[in-house]
Amino acid sequence: MVNMQAQHMHELRTTDCSFCSLISKANGEDPIGTAGTCDHWLIMEIPKPWSQEIFEENPTIKSLASLFQELVYQYKIKLKPILIAPDREYSCTGSTRVFYYYRPAKLFSQFEKYEFVVPENKAAALVTAIFKQLMQQPCDLSVFQQYQQQTDHIRELMVCTHAQVDLACGRFGTPIYRQLRKEYAPASNGNLRVWQTTHFGGHQFAPTLIDLPQGNLWGHLEPNVLDLLVQQHGSVFGLHQCYRGWAGLSKFEQIVEREI
Repeated sequence: MVNMQAQHMHELRTTDCSFCSLISKANGEDPIGTAGTCDHWLIMEIPKPWSQEIFEENPTIKSLASLFQELVYQYKIKLKPILIAPDREYSCTGSTRVFYYYRPAKLFSQFEKYEFVVPENKAAALVTAIFKQLMQQPCDLSVFQQYQQQTDHIRELMVCTHAQVDLACGRFGTPIYRQLRKEYAPASNGNLRVWQTTHFGGHQFAPTLIDLPQGNLWGHLEPNVLDLLVQQHGSVFGLHQCYRGWAGLSKFEQIVEREI
């Protein structure tokens, strides 16, 4: 009898199991204030598959780990590292794309952007130079000038599809990514690109998205809000419950900013 009861309880737990994002949405959890505050973004192309421990396992990223920790913990730099999957149309075989966005001033409206497409064997050296510049240590970024891309006019939408960290991101993020990539990016006349990313927090709000260079984060996205998010036509109230906040502000400032 005890074994039968235990088995029954196991079956109930298995049956009742649900994605955290569905539970969050059903409970009416408000995502505002969860964007995190960020002054710098370092975004690099790394091919899939991405394991749960990709930042510890990939040789290129692993070689940068100690410098990154010094930057964050010793120099107190608010930097968010993210990986993106190479795209069949955007990316070049044998090259690595690196985005570096930074806060241009204390008061600002959007992040400034540097984009580089470097040979794979130079990617770690480029990121090292960016890190050392943030530490105000000697570095020579000019050697990478030949690889810099003039893409300030391009808006980058980044959708988390990192299922190995949280299944909800793969289950719900992938369809949103595909719709944005297939429908909205081609219609933008080269002014919008859409990327798959590793986990950047807030998986309970999947599907979740970063909009750069503005730096807004979104969650609990549905296909019917994509027109409003991408085209930015119509009432902003249609996105009210999807807004996680602007990364240029702290948690409570994000809450106030949404109300404004």
